[in-house]
Amino acid sequence: MIYDEVLDKCKAAKQAVPSIAYATTKQKNSLLAEIAQSLTERAPFIISQNDKDLENAEKSGVPKTMLDRLKLDINRIEGICKSLYELIELKDPIGSGERWVRPSGIEISCVRAPIGVIGIIYEARPNVTVDAAALCIKTGNVTVLRGGKEAICTNLAIIQVMREAIAKLGFDKNIVSLIESTERESANILMQMKEYIDVLIPRGGKGLISAVSENSKIPVIQTGAGNCHLYVDESADLDMAVRIAINAKCSRPSVCNAIETILIHKAVAVKFISLLVPAVRNAGYSLEYRTDDYLLPMIEGAILATDEDYYTEYNDYIVSVKTVDNVCEAIKHINKYSTNHSEVIVTKSLENARGFQQKVDSAVVYVNASTRFTDGGEFGFGAEIGISTQKLHARGPMGLMALTTEKYLINGDGNIR
Repeated sequence: MIYDEVLDKCKAAKQAVPSIAYATTKQKNSLLAEIAQSLTERAPFIISQNDKDLENAEKSGVPKTMLDRLKLDINRIEGICKSLYELIELKDPIGSGERWVRPSGIEISCVRAPIGVIGIIYEARPNVTVDAAALCIKTGNVTVLRGGKEAICTNLAIIQVMREAIAKLGFDKNIVSLIESTERESANILMQMKEYIDVLIPRGGKGLISAVSENSKIPVIQTGAGNCHLYVDESADLDMAVRIAINAKCSRPSVCNAIETILIHKAVAVKFISLLVPAVRNAGYSLEYRTDDYLLPMIEGAILATDEDYYTEYNDYIVSVKTVDNVCEAIKHINKYSTNHSEVIVTKSLENARGFQQKVDSAVVYVNASTRFTDGGEFGFGAEIGISTQKLHARGPMGLMALTTEKYLINGDGNIR
């Protein structure tokens, strides 16, 4: 039964490729506008279904920080629709490229082309349903979505609204589809559909990404897991460092661009902790600290960090705090424990800033700014399909260009070799 559903939807997706792959930029933008208008008009319906998911998730004991990722309200739906209109304004990459002529006389054009069918396996993030589908539409790709059980009612509602808008404008509604089964088996089956799916993108925690990467027969773009770090340098503006730490850890601890570890130069550790702890409390947050031996006596209620803590993406109001002797030790720690997502140094030293950005092996490396900016919208991409933590094909927030491939077009006049 589950196999039949996945197979049927993957087949239908493959057959729908011409409907969107050959659409003009104007046609694709009109479709995105229609989807945005439909989502706005049907917001009460979507929110009512989201309420069911939230109720079920609370009964199941889903942590409050994760409920925040699941929740949709009118403001968040308006934000999603705003990103669609921003996407409309962005340049369509399809068909862009460069041209050159070889001594043989052949004219070569290297142009951007759609990938084809993109499968996305993700967790309780209903905004991903819209963002992923919209980015695929803009780039002429078909998408097959498989969301988590916590968001199934919301995802079904969103997909219903989107497919109605798609059909209204005369496109094949199967350019966007959702696998309704949330059993683990449905994800496992999707990973085997290499005849129909061209690339698979997992969005979620470390466990999901590892499972997809290890078991998929389809090429995978790894995204999402975010064990991010903040390093407070000896020369740092400590007030700035406190502001960045609170924003990067506490504003939305459940997201992948939140920091999980703060590294502090030992020369400023006492002063920084004396500023950070009360500032967190005064901002209304209750943060659990896991520290090294040096900092343990300085923070009331702190517990000693284990090596496992430094590897952990908490997704909660928990942070590891550790002292280091210099920037080189900080870089070494980050490169050992990080998931290669986003890291930040707070410093006044140009030399340390440059060294940190050069030597830290992560997709996004900041100087004096919060890691919370690692986001497709904040980068000017309109939205994102995910944040790639690997090095091939795409890295960092993946916008429109990351959902395209190259195609070579050759023109000649009877040329032979």
